[in-house]
Amino acid sequence: MQFKTAQGVDIPEIGIGTYRLYGRECKQSVSDALAIGYRHVDTAQMYKNEKEVGDAIYSSPVDREDIFLTTKVWHTNLDHDDVLQSVEDSLRQLRTPYVDLLLIHWPNKQVSIQQTFEAMLTLRDQGKALNVGISNFPLGLTQEIVEELRIPILTNQVEYHPFLAQFDLIDYSYDHDFLVTAYSPLAQGKVLNNDKLIEIAEEYGKTPAQVSLRWLIEQENVVAIPKASSKEHLEDNIDIYDFELSDEHFEQIDALDKTTRLVNPSFAPKWDM
Repeated sequence: MQFKTAQGVDIPEIGIGTYRLYGRECKQSVSDALAIGYRHVDTAQMYKNEKEVGDAIYSSPVDREDIFLTTKVWHTNLDHDDVLQSVEDSLRQLRTPYVDLLLIHWPNKQVSIQQTFEAMLTLRDQGKALNVGISNFPLGLTQEIVEELRIPILTNQVEYHPFLAQFDLIDYSYDHDFLVTAYSPLAQGKVLNNDKLIEIAEEYGKTPAQVSLRWLIEQENVVAIPKASSKEHLEDNIDIYDFELSDEHFEQIDALDKTTRLVNPSFAPKWDM
């Protein structure tokens, strides 16, 4: 497994995303992922699967200290006391005394972001969240947190795939020492049917999914958390270290239309693009 580093913290480049994995399937997928070699697991309060994720990690022979575990505070739990209580609930479900990374899942303009981070930094000081960050924050809001509030975010987790650009956010991350974590990195399966990605993949004897993940992690500050439920797909998603994209192919993927946003709920912020 390869890593990206920010603020002295190593994060595995490829993790398992668990959105819409439930019950026995979720526990089995996380167990399989750890057995295959994954060391980065992503969940959230809203996913309703923290218990299954926790059970899988607890039952695994892999040491807890070798696993990078992320959970996220839902946007209705961002009041100071709600953060503290909901994270205690998350830790109990996850069967762990700490998470490696705690994120605000979505911004909520009805709640002071400063009081949210006060609670998160209290949890960090208590050793219950080793690092803090954000998810689904456009560049403008990210700049406010980094420059005005001076919060040392470890990552901004955002939708990022060959059909949606995050180049400005990535450029900003270089100057402020945080990573961009790509969720839905396979565009919910849409990369599998793209003619250009299929053409590129054939040249390497790989799948369009593998080419898409390779394109993401070849970017200096990017890690990716593809969801997979089958062992076959878990193995495919991590089998991307035996080839490199040529400059020409990298640029061809860069040039694909980048305006397809797949995750845009009613409470989403105003996007920068």
